[in-house]
Amino acid sequence: MMEETSTQNIDKRIQMAAEAFQFLKNTTVTERAEFMNAVADQIEALGEDLLAITHTETSLPLARLIGEKARTVGQWRSYAKAVAAGTYTAPRIDLAQPEKQKGDLRKYNVGIGPVVIFGASNFPFAFSTAGGDTASAIGAGCPVIIKAHPEHPKTSQMMADAITAIVNAFGWPEGIFSHITGTSYEIGTYLTQHPDIRAVAFTGSFQGGKALFDIANRRENPIPVFAEMGSINPVFAFQNLLETKAEILAKEYSTSLTLGAGQFCTNPGVLIALKGNPLDRFITALKDEIKGIAPSHMLHKGIFESFEKHKTIALAQPDIEVITEAETIANEGQGRAIVIKTTARDFMTNPALSEEVFGPFGIIVTCETHEEMANIAQQLKGQLTITIAATHEDLHENLSLVNLLKDKCGRLLFNGMPTGVEVVYAMQHGGPFPSTTDARFTSVGPDAVKRFVRPISFQNWPDAFLPEELKDENPLQISRIVDGEMNSGSLKLQTT
Repeated sequence: MMEETSTQNIDKRIQMAAEAFQFLKNTTVTERAEFMNAVADQIEALGEDLLAITHTETSLPLARLIGEKARTVGQWRSYAKAVAAGTYTAPRIDLAQPEKQKGDLRKYNVGIGPVVIFGASNFPFAFSTAGGDTASAIGAGCPVIIKAHPEHPKTSQMMADAITAIVNAFGWPEGIFSHITGTSYEIGTYLTQHPDIRAVAFTGSFQGGKALFDIANRRENPIPVFAEMGSINPVFAFQNLLETKAEILAKEYSTSLTLGAGQFCTNPGVLIALKGNPLDRFITALKDEIKGIAPSHMLHKGIFESFEKHKTIALAQPDIEVITEAETIANEGQGRAIVIKTTARDFMTNPALSEEVFGPFGIIVTCETHEEMANIAQQLKGQLTITIAATHEDLHENLSLVNLLKDKCGRLLFNGMPTGVEVVYAMQHGGPFPSTTDARFTSVGPDAVKRFVRPISFQNWPDAFLPEELKDENPLQISRIVDGEMNSGSLKLQTT
């Protein structure tokens, strides 16, 4: 049973975070990057005990956990490299021009203040206590208060201990990082409402993310909530592709749909295509693929029960047809893959069919015409991803539909499947509402740091009192925009 952190303890932790923020404001990008690399080393050194405990708490396979741990270490290091380069301080300098009566202006980004992060259940390493949200917030110069996910408490504590060890080793204030535990919704509300909290990051259900978003916007001083809340990640399969690769696409789709027992935020829940022989071939092949996929344990009882509940709701809808499900009967706590079929008309007129079923559950939507496919695209809510399964010829024939889909997602794929999120600069893991609360940002890749900074401009300040990022000598040797042009040198050398 996870211990409930008292409000008195939370108040103390937030006060410590506010004090630690004053310290972090005066650290350089180089110092924060060194801290982040040390955290990466500390996590990497965690051995078999971590993997065994997390496997027990989440039922995730050891191979998956080994890969996720490596990803988590890589996140800290890649974000640290970006921070050290000054990418997110984004220094801009416009030198004084006395002859034009223009003063000296210098701007850069600073951390926004203490950040509350809610750990996610489906990625106990990469999106939880020591995940990318924590790394990017600290990289931005923000203290972190993590609300541990109650379904992997021991894992969360081990990760928290790893970060705390580095805080102590660096001699930094204790308030740089705090670990809050508990299962009540009141704790999340209390954290989000606290006047000294400056941002929230959340990965989970729409209900949870939207509730935090609403709380934050009702505050006297509203704060941003960066919530990733789920997505059905539709696949639009076009005719020429289906004619030549129906069976290949069926294998790709079934594998991605059921990956991790369907517990990724990017599993492709819906496939949309024109009726006809090519789609019939796809469905025939899909039946064989799904039948052979053995049920696997879901992350915890709550997710299993939610899957069963939402699956039951979907199956109770009129005019749907179960086309295939796994042959092996599932045990308690296991997700059994199932795919249903419906028409475009029923999909568009029944909102229940476009709700995410978090687990191995797919819907095939059959369209009579290209116009129906376009109507579905027009009606779609915001998505993390949309996949276009097509040939080049299909693209030429459906450019207006493709153009429309650009408005509906954060990542638009041409073939392939959306599961497998690369931790790189060009990754966009975020999309229009309701997939996330702010489509301008990503929670994966070094650009995740952007969520937790704000600009501040200095006018006519003495060089000695400027932050290192803006001084004439450029002691950090970072790239800056000086009078509209990229410049990585010393301004003193250029003016002598």
